[in-house]
Amino acid sequence: MLKPLSDRVIVKMIEPEEKTKSGIILSTGSKEKPQVALVIKVGPGRLMDDGKLSKMSVCEGDKVILDKYAGTQVSYDGEDFLIVENDNILAIVE
Repeated sequence: MLKPLSDRVIVKMIEPEEKTKSGIILSTGSKEKPQVALVIKVGPGRLMDDGKLSKMSVCEGDKVILDKYAGTQVSYDGEDFLIVENDNILAIVE
């Protein structure tokens, strides 16, 4: 499995629904890049000037909203993941 370093987080994107709540089927051209993801692994935190690690704001299993253009896409074991910095996570979906 991948292990994120520093303040990085590995997430798996959650694809948006193909239909709207009213039943309208969306074409591929009308869909934007998904911004909701599931946190898979969390790094230990960024090393601060005082030698301590910064606290990470998310935990494994959290559903999060990401900055639209954040992260680096990677494929591992046939699955696609996104590696983002902790600062690119905008919110936790509760």
